[in-house]
Amino acid sequence: MERRSIDVVPDGERHGSAFSQFTLWLGANLQITAVITGALAVVFGAGPLWAVTGLALGNVLGGAVMALHSAQGPRLGLPQMISSRAQFGVRGAIVPLALVIVMYVGFFASGSVLAGQAVGELTGLGETAGIILFALVTGIGAAVGYRLIHTLGRLASLICALAFVYLGFRLLQRAGLGGLLADRAFELPVFLLAVALAASWQLAYGPYVADYSRYLPRSTSARATFWWTLAGTGIGSQWSMTFGALAAAAAGGSFTGHEVEYIVGLGGAGIIASGLYFVIALGKLTINVLNTYGGFMSLVTSVSGFRGQAVLSQRARAAYIGGIMVAGTALALLGKDSFLTSFKDFLLFLLTAFTPWSAINLVDYYLIAKERYDLPAFSDPAGRYGAWRWRALSVYVIGLLAQFPFLATHFYTGPFVGPLGGADISWIVGLAVPAVLYWLLARHDTSHIPDRTILGPDDAETAAGAGGGGGRPTADTGAGTTAGDGPRA
Repeated sequence: MERRSIDVVPDGERHGSAFSQFTLWLGANLQITAVITGALAVVFGAGPLWAVTGLALGNVLGGAVMALHSAQGPRLGLPQMISSRAQFGVRGAIVPLALVIVMYVGFFASGSVLAGQAVGELTGLGETAGIILFALVTGIGAAVGYRLIHTLGRLASLICALAFVYLGFRLLQRAGLGGLLADRAFELPVFLLAVALAASWQLAYGPYVADYSRYLPRSTSARATFWWTLAGTGIGSQWSMTFGALAAAAAGGSFTGHEVEYIVGLGGAGIIASGLYFVIALGKLTINVLNTYGGFMSLVTSVSGFRGQAVLSQRARAAYIGGIMVAGTALALLGKDSFLTSFKDFLLFLLTAFTPWSAINLVDYYLIAKERYDLPAFSDPAGRYGAWRWRALSVYVIGLLAQFPFLATHFYTGPFVGPLGGADISWIVGLAVPAVLYWLLARHDTSHIPDRTILGPDDAETAAGAGGGGGRPTADTGAGTTAGDGPRA
């Protein structure tokens, strides 16, 4: 059972290598929801050739941003969202955190719908019981924590890869690749939709990707963490999404609403079908445990910013995880009959909410603070980061609003979508506008930036005695500092 939550992971508890990020994210993306995401590009009008191309572009662009967040984990030893306190303030970070929690619950729900179908078929209990059973197993996995999550990732990366090789072979037996890719008509709006779907898939990992790299040794190369994360998430996502796009093109109208049954039907019947239902459930279990675990830590981060929590008991940990599980399960049961359209709009909503946060966080970490943070101050509203940092909050709101004229969803279409031929480029605006604006506003205000990363309270006292303040780092983060336990929560 994991003991840590949002506190700093001490150097003595660090373990693993950057390669663990490859197996985790490969396994997390070789799963049915990624298949559905790829299928959506075809279902909503793109030809398979350009759908696959657009998905690849989105996975590379969004995956690179996601991997930059992953590289923060070994350096800071903290979950991803608590570092937002450096930009938004100890209490102001609750603004993006609230949307992150919605994301976790939404992905838990969407994953439970598909996994529930598989579990229901595998056990004979039906879809509703399958959703509930799957949710309970997910909660147990999240309660055990970090090591089990990585074990699931390694297991899923192997088993699901073998299953997808087999399913891909069966799909091409049913419908030849040349025939599937024969339609070469290019339409910009649906091409950009494919890019946006894949980019949103990757960017939605940004708020929790460092949660799963924070136990790596502090000496782990940031470059290695970046490339292994990008390779795992890029290959896994593109593999699943390509399969989904080709399956949707081959199946036509019979795919929508019967995604799990169609995919299992490709493999065959009897024991093979049972094995494929198990693979679907295993793939979804991996990612749903990640979502529940991330949601739990986001809730703790939100509450601790106001309550100053010092210790989180196992009972409280179970209550947080149970809350995420119950909310996600309720949403899954309510929305299971209109899943496909709702999921597409949910993904695009997530993209709108998280691109400004991602831009602000990365610009601050790499360009403004240059990887130098005061970790104990993340728990002190009266400290160097304050309770609310209105500059970042204002830029975040501007980044949200700037996207709406370019946003195209089922329930809202912006005024600039029509002149662009129906293309949705809101995610590009949501990255560029807040990144440039925050850099312009924050680059001259460095008084709150320490000379070097401060890991624990003793280290903070040393830095204060040496002068603190802004300026160039005087020592590398991984050497000459005290790796204290930091604030416990």
